[in-house]
Amino acid sequence: MPHYFHSVKLDEEKCKGCTSCIKRCPVEAIRVHHGKARIIEERCIDCGECIRCCPNHAKVGLTDSLERLADFDHKIVLPAPSFFGQFREEKSIEKILAGFLRLGFDEVFEVALAAEVVSYMVRGYLETRKYKKPLISGACPAILRLMQMRFPDLLQQVAPIMTPMEVAARLAKQDAAERTGIPYDRIGAFFISPCPAKVTEVRQPLNVKKSAVDGVIGASVIYKELVKQINDVKGDAEELHRATSRGIAWGYLTGESRAIGSPSTLSTGGIQNAVSIFEEIERGGLEDVDFIEVQACEGGCVGGPLNIQNLFVARVNLKNLVAKNRTKEPYFNDKRLFEFFEQDDFWSKQRVEPRPIMVLDEDVSKALVKMARLDEITATLPGLDCGACGSPNCRALAEDIIRGLAFDTDCVVELRERVKTLAEQIVDLARKLPQSLSSGSSKEKEPSPEKVDGGEGI
Repeated sequence: MPHYFHSVKLDEEKCKGCTSCIKRCPVEAIRVHHGKARIIEERCIDCGECIRCCPNHAKVGLTDSLERLADFDHKIVLPAPSFFGQFREEKSIEKILAGFLRLGFDEVFEVALAAEVVSYMVRGYLETRKYKKPLISGACPAILRLMQMRFPDLLQQVAPIMTPMEVAARLAKQDAAERTGIPYDRIGAFFISPCPAKVTEVRQPLNVKKSAVDGVIGASVIYKELVKQINDVKGDAEELHRATSRGIAWGYLTGESRAIGSPSTLSTGGIQNAVSIFEEIERGGLEDVDFIEVQACEGGCVGGPLNIQNLFVARVNLKNLVAKNRTKEPYFNDKRLFEFFEQDDFWSKQRVEPRPIMVLDEDVSKALVKMARLDEITATLPGLDCGACGSPNCRALAEDIIRGLAFDTDCVVELRERVKTLAEQIVDLARKLPQSLSSGSSKEKEPSPEKVDGGEGI
């Protein structure tokens, strides 16, 4: 079994075994046994939905802290476009970026600026390359991991271009190395992330051998400290802000599609919606669509589980910033963008490979037998999908039984029926006790000596 790094972890001390997470996990990666949740490593895609729904805050996203900055000679912060939506309108992008410098970073590089590069490259790919429609966005790592498990045949339709986060890190570090003379490996690039999936992408990348990002800091981790610094910023540092509305709009759903500007695009947020779209593609539909933007979070990255602000409020904040920056001149001109497209620097370095999950048996013949048995067990279960057994649904419980992780009596309905049947059998047996074990009077049961063999007493 391959080893998978995961950025979503369980705090067992806080877990109450409430089963909220098993019902909300979109890939059925959580079980509750012995009163505690357990995350199945090979199934988890680090989408963070369990972090969002856990009432006891027992699921946590593992991100870096500001202490990591001490490991590098030159520190660059890479704020995600969605991060700007966490602030009210009076907190301008310029002030937010200046606040990062007061926190200990040496310079800032907006991921929104790299998103403009990626938009140009995807548009160029659609116009000049042969591809199977629809081309699928590769920007969301949680979606790519979902495709690895459930839709491996569609991986060939993923745009072969690095994510804006990866492009930003490479551009920023290369430029800093040339300007400062500091060795490339002594320059640290830190992404401010709305979700734990980005941490996993950095630690275990899919389409590059090694990520240029050196650390990922959760938006919720840095938000309070940054607010304090922003309040002390005097004036706007206009030279720090270089991204236009096209890149900033990547922070919410439809922003990526609009930035690409293809005639026929489709945008969807939420994993269940993504599954529905992918199933439609597998059936041969959507062949008239050029590009599909797919995000794991409802509303796009502004709905990420590591964000602070309410999804809808953050979306409004971000839209206001997009409108404000609509007339801003692009930092990279068309000539420079074309150079990025022609060079090999930002194209994916390796294919995203399928990922095997929940293998019933390594032996195919045995696996088929177990599959048949799985169907039989599923048919005997009530089909209520209540989750009281610790598995998300009856089919998942049957799967767990086959793999030796659960018992059929874990189903409360099945257990109740067995207890009822057993109780009826005990009552029935109690009525049929042999005379030697009967609790009745011995005088009533033993015959009189005078009546033995029909004779008279002596």
